Amino acid sequence: MAEPSLAQQSFLEKRKRRLRAITFARIFIFLLFLMIWEASARLHLIDAFIFSSPSRVYRMFISMVSDHSIFLHMGITLVETLVSFLLVFIFSLLIAIILWLFHSLSKVLEPYLVVLNSLPKSALAPLLIVWLGANMKTIIVAGMSVAVFGSILTIYTGFSEVDPEKVKLIYTLGGNQRNVLWKVVLPSSIPIFINTMKVNIGLCLVGVVIGEFIGSRQGLGYLIIYGSQVFQLDMVLMSIVILCIMAMILYQMINLVEKHCLKRF
Repeated sequence: MAEPSLAQQSFLEKRKRRLRAITFARIFIFLLFLMIWEASARLHLIDAFIFSSPSRVYRMFISMVSDHSIFLHMGITLVETLVSFLLVFIFSLLIAIILWLFHSLSKVLEPYLVVLNSLPKSALAPLLIVWLGANMKTIIVAGMSVAVFGSILTIYTGFSEVDPEKVKLIYTLGGNQRNVLWKVVLPSSIPIFINTMKVNIGLCLVGVVIGEFIGSRQGLGYLIIYGSQVFQLDMVLMSIVILCIMAMILYQMINLVEKHCLKRF
């Protein structure tokens, strides 16, 4: 393998410096925010009882770590989110394939999917509790309801926009609709799958938390509601911070999957 030229080395070095600068700026802004928040609480510029502070949030986290309760709540929310995420992807993919195979059916169902996707999903959560009961299954369904309809529409639209010349080539070579699906449509839609997964992981987490608000005695959503009811706002903010970290980690996991797929395909 040939050694990179001086120009290439200079370009790569500038790119590395730029990435380091971006990373430093992100960390600096985050630490500055924490410092201002903590200083404002200590100097009584804000009410620490209402707005809490980083040190109070940290002490709440340590107290819940000591009795191991936080791990239960985090684990419940994580499991519910991952299960709903996987079910959304599988269900959306299957429905999108059916709609692609039967074009007339897609024309019939498209307006209903658009309407269902536009519904405020928080309004469905109380109905789900009544229909299915206050259990983990209901929370998972609530998580799915936030993402599934938009996911179906996105994947089906990606299927419909596949290069028609490639489709025509398969038919010219004697292939059928199944060959087009497996040889052209699905491989061409991998970037769409990844982008949809990036959106869905956050939406499923939101849906799970909404479900936990209403019908759960465990999970980070339950901690947020419980903390607000008993005015333990340190617990509320701690749960929100953990949710942010959890969302970031899950998103980065999708990024790793994307990099693996790009190398392979």
